[in-house]
Amino acid sequence: MSKKITSIRGMNDILPEQTPLWQMLEACVRTVLGSYGYQEIRFPIVERTELFKRGIGEVTDIVEKEMYTFDDRNGDSLTLRPEGTACCVRAAEQNGLLYNQTQRLWYAGPMFRHERPQAGRYRQFHQIGVEAFGMQGPDIDAEIILMTARLWRELGLLDSVTLELNSLGDAEDRARYREALVAFLQTHFERLDEDSRKRVERNPLRVLDSKDPGTRQVLEEAPRLTDYLGESSRGHFQQLCALLDAAGVAYVINPNIVRGLDYYGRTVFEWTTTALGAQGTVCAGGRYDGLVAQLGGKATPAVGFAMGIERLILLLEQQGMELPAPVALYITAMAGVEAQALALAERLRDALPGVGVQCHCGGGSFKSQMKKADRSGARYALLLGEDEVANGQVTVKPLREQTEQLQLSSDEVAAWLNVHLDR
Repeated sequence: MSKKITSIRGMNDILPEQTPLWQMLEACVRTVLGSYGYQEIRFPIVERTELFKRGIGEVTDIVEKEMYTFDDRNGDSLTLRPEGTACCVRAAEQNGLLYNQTQRLWYAGPMFRHERPQAGRYRQFHQIGVEAFGMQGPDIDAEIILMTARLWRELGLLDSVTLELNSLGDAEDRARYREALVAFLQTHFERLDEDSRKRVERNPLRVLDSKDPGTRQVLEEAPRLTDYLGESSRGHFQQLCALLDAAGVAYVINPNIVRGLDYYGRTVFEWTTTALGAQGTVCAGGRYDGLVAQLGGKATPAVGFAMGIERLILLLEQQGMELPAPVALYITAMAGVEAQALALAERLRDALPGVGVQCHCGGGSFKSQMKKADRSGARYALLLGEDEVANGQVTVKPLREQTEQLQLSSDEVAAWLNVHLDR
C-alpha cells in the first residue's frame, strides 16, 4: 500500500463542520463593509518578490525569515503573498484606480508565512483586509475603526476585544525618536534579548514590540515616541481621539504599538483580546501615506487594516455560537420511488429558495435512512414510500421537536413547510 500523503505543516484543511462558521463570518464582513461603501478587489496569490522587499521593508522579520520565495522557470524571483496591503497598492496603481481618486477597497484570502505554527497562527492563514486611498484627514482613520467596532457588535465580540491606539508620527518625527531610542538601548544593550540586539541598529522601533520579559522591563524606562511628535502629527492624533470619543468608541493609548511593517506612519491601532493567549491581536492596521510613492506611484494618503480569520473563528467558537444546520429538510427514498423523491426535492427547492433540502441517495433500510436524516441536523424528515406516492402524499416527521408526524398532500407540503420553518 502506498504511503499516505498528508498536508504541509501549518497549512490546514477547513472541514465541512467548520465552514458554516467561516461562511457566517465572511457574510457578516461583506455586509458591514458594503454598508460603508467599500468594494471588493481580488489580486493574485503570487507576486514579484521585489514588491514585498520594497513595500514591507528588507529588515523586517517577514522579509528576512518568513516569506515563501522561489525562482520560476524564467529566473524571476516570486513570492507567495505574506500580506495584502502591498498587493492591493500594486493592483490599484497598475489599474489606474488611484490617480486623483478616492477608493475604499477590501479583499479576503490566504496569506503565507513560514513561522512556527500554533493556535491562531499558521503558515497558510486567511485575512480580510481593508484599504482606503486618497483621504488625508483623521476622519477616514476614525471611519475604519468605527467599521471594525460595528463588525464586532454584529458578531457579538465587542466585549471580548480592546482597541489600542498609537501614533508613529511622520518620517521626521520617527527619525528624531529613532536617534533617542538607539542611544537609550545602547546603554542597556546587555539586558536586551538576542533578537532585540540585532534590531538596535537595523530597525530599533521593532524592539518596542518585543515580548521578552527582560527587554520589556528595559523598555519601561525608554523614551516615548509621543514626546517626539511634531505639531502636525500630534494634531492628527488628537483629532482622531476626539472623533472616537464623540462616537462612543472606547480605546487605550499604547505607546509601544509599532506594527511589524515598515510602511506605517501616524495612526496605528490594534484590536486585542485576552481570550487567545499569546495570539492576542485579532485586527490591526494604520496609516501608510508613503507606500504608494515607495512602490512607484504618485504620493497618495492611505489607511487600512487586516484581520485574521482563524483568530476570529477561535473567538466565535469560545462564544459558543450555534449556527443553523445547512440542511433543513431530509427526504428519505424507499426502493422504487427514487425518481419521485428527486422530483419532490426539486419542487421544494423551487418553492423554498435558500432552504437546504437533502435527498437520500444510495438506498438502504428505513432505519438507516432515518439515522442519516438525524445526523444531517435537519428539522424535518420527509418520508416517501410506495404508499405515499400512490396516495399523492408526503409524511412529515419532526426531528427536533416532540410532536407527532403528519401526512400532507404533495401539493400542500411546501406551503406548510414555509410556515413551520420560520422563514
